[in-house]
Amino acid sequence: MSPEFITGYFLLAIKTAILLAAPMLVAGLVIGVLVSMFQAATQINEMTLVFVPKMLGVAIALLVFFPWMLKLIVVFTQNLIKDLPMYIR
Repeated sequence: MSPEFITGYFLLAIKTAILLAAPMLVAGLVIGVLVSMFQAATQINEMTLVFVPKMLGVAIALLVFFPWMLKLIVVFTQNLIKDLPMYIR
């Protein structure tokens, strides 16, 4: 195994991890910004007003994107197992 191969494989693993986390992170970011704008407009400074909608949005994003995320990680794992004999050499 060459250093280039290992670097490329780690890059693929990091890319997969970012793709898996992106839907929930984007949902939390968008909801957080919207709630913060609402709080700034109404001058309501309640911490639970930010936390609860954000958690609901992240949970909904997880439910909506779970089939895609599962497919992505299964394909990554299948490719890893399929190419395992080549990695051992």
